[in-house]
Amino acid sequence: MALSRIWSGFIIVAIVVACIKCFFFGQTDIFSWMVVGKADDPTNLTKVNGIIETCWTSVELCLKLIGILALFMGFMSIAERAGGIRLLSRIVGPFFSKLFPEIPKGHPSMGHMIMNFSANLLGLDNAATPFGLKAMESLQELNPSKDTASNSQLMFLCLHAAGLSLIPVSVIAIRASQNASDPTDVFIPCLIVTFVGTMAAMMIVSLKQKINLFQPVIVGWILSISLIIALLVWYVTSLNADGIKQFSGILSNGLILLVFLLIVLGGIYKKIDVFDAFIDGAKNGFETAVKIIPYLVGMLVAISMLRTSGTFDVVILGIKNLFAFLGADTRFVEALPTALIRPLSGGAARGMMVDTMTAYGADSFASKLSGIFQGASDTTFYVIAVYFGSVSIKNTRYAVGAMLLADLVGVCTAIGLAYLFFGNS
Repeated sequence: MALSRIWSGFIIVAIVVACIKCFFFGQTDIFSWMVVGKADDPTNLTKVNGIIETCWTSVELCLKLIGILALFMGFMSIAERAGGIRLLSRIVGPFFSKLFPEIPKGHPSMGHMIMNFSANLLGLDNAATPFGLKAMESLQELNPSKDTASNSQLMFLCLHAAGLSLIPVSVIAIRASQNASDPTDVFIPCLIVTFVGTMAAMMIVSLKQKINLFQPVIVGWILSISLIIALLVWYVTSLNADGIKQFSGILSNGLILLVFLLIVLGGIYKKIDVFDAFIDGAKNGFETAVKIIPYLVGMLVAISMLRTSGTFDVVILGIKNLFAFLGADTRFVEALPTALIRPLSGGAARGMMVDTMTAYGADSFASKLSGIFQGASDTTFYVIAVYFGSVSIKNTRYAVGAMLLADLVGVCTAIGLAYLFFGNS
């Protein structure tokens, strides 16, 4: 219900703002931009696709997802038949049984979730989505109310949306392409922000579900993960931009190939029909990709209308004027478009980050903060639309509020760290 209200609000606000601009400020082309506008049209001042083009983009995105989902869900099917997912579930069981008390011991969903979190950690978006959709599917099997999100689904999705990631490779690459003097300087702030955001999401949902986070098992796992992250930070900070890119490529892509190898070898060892298992899983991936098209079209169209109507410009201007009136430093406001767009669209946020670098310089405070915003969280509304849509969940309960609150914690942390690390930029 909350998602329905937010979606309706996006559309209503966008149209109202467009009407004000058209009839009171003389922007007579704004309706055309909103409906049939194209981002590459020089006459389109919003530089954003309108409704029609966004519908095409949504379907194209799902078509591209078909191959990725088919591939990874095919390998996941082999792993399930070979018992690999059950093995992974037993390994993480002691921790997840406390965080997800409604999941039976050794249930495959635990393995699916850890695969998703691991892919997110390594920045493997293409792998994280199939693993996450498979996790939602397995959690849906335990859900007594099929159209309402379960506690386990809410915890999983909030942790996933927090986007804990080790190395923001795409942000570093873009900063390098924009000739930043030190493209990797946002690495540590990004990592800290994603960790804080993940902990915030865990605490928010745990409070709602009355889960005690001070249980020895949970504390032990969190401390262990923190230690691993600290060691990686220590190692990565000794590398230059090219070294980080090379290390990340070897670590992430090498692990994907290693997982594929272990799955196939496990299937052969268990004497299952490996290719038949792959085909069965791949078919499921195809069906899932087609199923999420309506949800994705609906969400992306609403986001497009917000952007083409200029609503974000109004919000940013209002925030800047407010802080200027209070006498506060307003440099962070120049990076806020990235933070505001990030929960809605990863690609749009990336574009905002590049625009900020172009306007203020790659070494400016605003550009560095924009990079932290880009590398510090996932696309909340995209995640909600795709993941809940894949299992036909209509009542998302407090998912939107919890995710946006965790996003807000991340944004505030990012701003604080930016002033701490780059306040003199």
